[in-house]
Amino acid sequence: MSESNNNLKQQQPRRGLMGPPGRGIQMQGEKARDFKGTMRTLITYLSEYNASILIVISFAVVSTIFSIAGPKILGKATTKLFEGFLAWSNGMDFLTDFNYIRNCILVLIALYIISAIFSYTQGWIMSGISMKITYQFRKDISEKINRMPLKYFDSRTHGEVLSRITNDVDTISQTLNQSLTQIITSVATVLGVLVMMFSISWLMTLVALFIVPLSMIFIIIVIKRSQKYFKRQQEHLGHINGHVEETYSGHSVVQAFNGEEDSIKKFSEYNEKLYGAAWKSQFLSGMMMPIMTFIGNIGYVVICILGGYLAVKKTIDVGDIQAFIQYMRSFTQPMSQLANISNTLQSTAAAAERVFEFLNEEEEVQEAKKPVKLDQIEGIVEFQNVHFGYSPDKIIINDFSAIIKPGQKVAIVGPTGAGKTTMVKLLMRFYDINEGSIRIDGHDIRDFTRSDLRGMFGMVLQETWLYNASIMENIRYGKLEATDEEIIAAAKAAHADAFVHALPDGYHMLLNEDASNVSEGQKQLLTIARAILADPKILILDEATSSVDTRTEVLIQKAMENLMKGRTSFVIAHRLSTIRDADLILFMKDGDIVEQGNHGELLAKGGFYANLYNSQFGTNKAS
Repeated sequence: MSESNNNLKQQQPRRGLMGPPGRGIQMQGEKARDFKGTMRTLITYLSEYNASILIVISFAVVSTIFSIAGPKILGKATTKLFEGFLAWSNGMDFLTDFNYIRNCILVLIALYIISAIFSYTQGWIMSGISMKITYQFRKDISEKINRMPLKYFDSRTHGEVLSRITNDVDTISQTLNQSLTQIITSVATVLGVLVMMFSISWLMTLVALFIVPLSMIFIIIVIKRSQKYFKRQQEHLGHINGHVEETYSGHSVVQAFNGEEDSIKKFSEYNEKLYGAAWKSQFLSGMMMPIMTFIGNIGYVVICILGGYLAVKKTIDVGDIQAFIQYMRSFTQPMSQLANISNTLQSTAAAAERVFEFLNEEEEVQEAKKPVKLDQIEGIVEFQNVHFGYSPDKIIINDFSAIIKPGQKVAIVGPTGAGKTTMVKLLMRFYDINEGSIRIDGHDIRDFTRSDLRGMFGMVLQETWLYNASIMENIRYGKLEATDEEIIAAAKAAHADAFVHALPDGYHMLLNEDASNVSEGQKQLLTIARAILADPKILILDEATSSVDTRTEVLIQKAMENLMKGRTSFVIAHRLSTIRDADLILFMKDGDIVEQGNHGELLAKGGFYANLYNSQFGTNKAS
């Protein structure tokens, strides 16, 4: 019962908390409830690619090692040059071993080329792995959606489900593609640089290591102050996005009621709050790099003074000072990367956790092991002592029984929110009944596969569904193997052929995404043509003539009459004048079937149906 789902609690889409990209340390993101468990599950997805990942790790380490060796070799060449200049300044010949320097340069070029090749190769392999994992995730989610019960989607927003396929999977993909190799290279760089720094001077290394926690203390102070502003920024940004979405989706209504001024005023209030939080968060976040640079520069000054002192004492060479400064720069960068990656991993684990939660959701009841296959469908529908409730403690259909013969018309009527669509959902097994049985041609609907069962039905709903394709292809959706001639014949039977020929490109006219380039009535005629083409034995019709002109309404009624000929039909009726000839009328109220019978019988009872009929036609006489 779709009307009853409005009171179900809907989960809100998540909002992450993050700082500006590429600037200092990233703000703390959303955390997973079970980080270790989620990462273990993610690793199982990666286990298929263990050999490739091992190659990636090996190549990343080798690339980093070759890169790290560069400054030490460059330092040796610098020392040779310095010694030559020192000899020349003392009146001696410029005695420098240029062959040695040339060899150093050639070795450096070779090392950097090899490092680049290894880095490119591991990046290429990891991109392939991440894209395959992304493909597998989206494939699994897509297949899972088709196995999910309708009640899952009734209690969640469409945006939340879509975010699993888009935002969450993209987050995982980006982490696998970038952060995994960054972790390897950053750890290898930190360890390798430390070894090289200690090999040059343990005293200078200790001084350099003292600078790192000093800069981290200042950064943590800034983060604590800026984090609250980032939270406010995301909150106010959500308000602005919501307001803009509401305003522009209902732009014509806003203009019709002269609400532009009020809308602009409200937007300005949200924008002012966003501005206040945003500039503070960006300013504080922007302070981190200058602070790190300032402290780093102080460190370089201290290292240079200490290095000069040690060089004078002949403890180290001049080239070693230059190499050490390069290593010091190489040391702070991966430290910042590791800090960013730790936050990225938290966000990735949260995204992966949501994906795995969805993949582990309870699925629809499994199909029958030996499903029934019918060569010919007659269209006999039986309800035998049916009990149903969306929750076990609230049964809304109590002991309903009815037999509908082939070709009969059943109307389901009642006030808004009565639960008329519940019967449709039960017939097509979007929900399973609690007790009793629903039978088609003597077979319980649970004995059919869902695909075979739903293939027996044709549907024309109040909300038309057309997709971004030609009119021809939209009608062909009812029978994918249909010829063009069959499609045109179905359109003629649905009284759609005339208006289609009047459109630009006729049957080949492309409908846009929301099919707004045809009218509501024309959309309905196209869906009727689609149902006629499918040629089902059982029909479900939701009258949709309230928003169309009188002429189009007449065409739709004629098309529906053509469609219902010789078919068992279930009509969700809003205008009682259209179902007076129904073989069985079910009157629903508050989710329960309170009256059933034909038009004359229900009028004679003088109950709910009679009251509703008289209110529509302004008469108290049973006719």
